[in-house]
Amino acid sequence: MSPTKIDKSLIVIGCFDTKAEVFAHLRKRLEAAGEPVLMVNVGVFGTTDLFPIAVEADEIAEKGGVTLENLRNKKDRGQALEKMAKGCGHLLKEWQDQGKIKGVIGMGGGGGTFVFLSAVQALPLGLPKIIISTLATKDLSNLVGTKDVVLIPSVVDVAGINSVITPIINQAAAALVAMASVQAAEVKKQKGTIAISMFGNTTDCVNACTQLLEKKGYEVLAFHANGIGGKAMEALIREGLFDGVMDLTTTELADEFCGGILSAGPDRMQAAVEMKLPLVVAPGCLDMVNFGEPQTVPEKFKDRIFYHWAPNVTLMRTNEPENVLLGNHMASAINASKGNVAVIFPTQGFSQVGEKGSRFYDPKTDAAWLRGLKEKLDPAIPVIAVESSINHPDFAHASVNQLMALIEKKRYSN
Repeated sequence: MSPTKIDKSLIVIGCFDTKAEVFAHLRKRLEAAGEPVLMVNVGVFGTTDLFPIAVEADEIAEKGGVTLENLRNKKDRGQALEKMAKGCGHLLKEWQDQGKIKGVIGMGGGGGTFVFLSAVQALPLGLPKIIISTLATKDLSNLVGTKDVVLIPSVVDVAGINSVITPIINQAAAALVAMASVQAAEVKKQKGTIAISMFGNTTDCVNACTQLLEKKGYEVLAFHANGIGGKAMEALIREGLFDGVMDLTTTELADEFCGGILSAGPDRMQAAVEMKLPLVVAPGCLDMVNFGEPQTVPEKFKDRIFYHWAPNVTLMRTNEPENVLLGNHMASAINASKGNVAVIFPTQGFSQVGEKGSRFYDPKTDAAWLRGLKEKLDPAIPVIAVESSINHPDFAHASVNQLMALIEKKRYSN
């Protein structure tokens, strides 16, 4: 006998204790489009009889490790949101593993938005995720993380049906139905998939590497090194998406250790090492730290060298002590990857604005990075100097050749 086919459903997540009316309308619109719908209640203080509920709040709380009664008695809103988010995440993971989910949608204010965005971290990229939120125009990057969530501003509070929110709900429902109906595209078979980090100041390098790799039959995914991009690359590396990594733009480390605004956290660079992937590392854009408008630069940096990349982007040149620190850190981060990693560096500039004749050109300061690297680096890890700037074609060719050698070495050893 063939296995029973599991019908996928659209999942609606919300606090039905306070916002049942708007969720009733959302459910009605989804079902009117012919979609099966499962309603999940994450509201701690009650439920509704306006529609059938697939999973009630008490079950969600238990999946979060507590009882609903305990959450009610404690009257700790923060803890309640965390436990309900955790429980909902566990439910979504179970349903996703069982093949039950076609798409997910939610609505809410601060609490509902937190629960939804936290819970959908359990879901894979590509699965439709939409939330109508009072906070959609705020910076929710920490909650969204690396997930592909569509944020729709509610404009008014999610507190009842009215002439403003009704069309927003209707459009969100139609969007989810349309997104869920898209079939996965047939992907051309590749030799493998390579992750590469980039920035505006290393675009020419990354474009050249991408062309070379594609000619060799590889798919290349580029990640903008703006904090979120680095985190996304690290997350997808850990999900096993890649066969090799070209971490050519490591500027997020400069922001982490030198006070900039585009840090990806101190764990940046660890994923490829943990996954034992072939890895080529370069000091791309380590000659700069990122800030916003000029007036946002901390006073302590007032005597430093700056480059105004855009009206809202101010770049600060790193100095010698900072480069030594960055070299030390990079060495410590990759030492455990001995045998799978190579360091490659351009002797004539780490970025577009670090090339000869440009504002950040400073070979002595760049050399401080190399000195710091070698102080901590395992001698068995190769360090290759390329007599060019990072955006010269010679650097791209050398970087790709190093990666291909590491991939071939790993393939042979396996």
